[in-house]
Amino acid sequence: MPELDGVRVAILATDGFEESELLEPLRALREAGARVDVVAPHSGQIQGFRHDTKTQTVTVDRTLADARPDDYDALELPGGALNADALRMNPQVQAFVRAFQQAGKPMAVICHAPWLLVSAGLVKGRTLASYHTIQDDIRNAGGHWVDQEVVCDGNWVTSRQPSDLPAFNREMIQLFARAPRAARR
Repeated sequence: MPELDGVRVAILATDGFEESELLEPLRALREAGARVDVVAPHSGQIQGFRHDTKTQTVTVDRTLADARPDDYDALELPGGALNADALRMNPQVQAFVRAFQQAGKPMAVICHAPWLLVSAGLVKGRTLASYHTIQDDIRNAGGHWVDQEVVCDGNWVTSRQPSDLPAFNREMIQLFARAPRAARR
């Protein structure tokens, strides 16, 4: 039996996501048996990037308005500066992420995506990794930023950048495998 059989995962992203940070975790999660939805503020397609160059689009499975945190056991937040910056200012996104935290559900967050955690008011007292350019934001929000490939802190797994994806995916799957399978549809 795959280690994530029955686990429901939301990947929350929008236009400007870092291609590898959405697609590689998506593939790893599905290979491990998870049921994964790409959730975005709008329907249709979201535009991926490789740093600052447009790449492929990804189909949105559910809009943020139609997705409920109770429908999912875990959350993955891919990076991409444009993606994270757009999402972090959306009150609906902040509420979605806060609901996962309040329920103690696992979250895997990479690169610029910790900006969402900062804007949602969740990093105080937490240790996490991120892309190096947002370390001041994390520290100013009361978090402890570290320059490590992967950091596990309670219900969070965080990493710095695309080169960390093998370790990020490994730790994400281990964390998500321990999640209670409460969400059923």
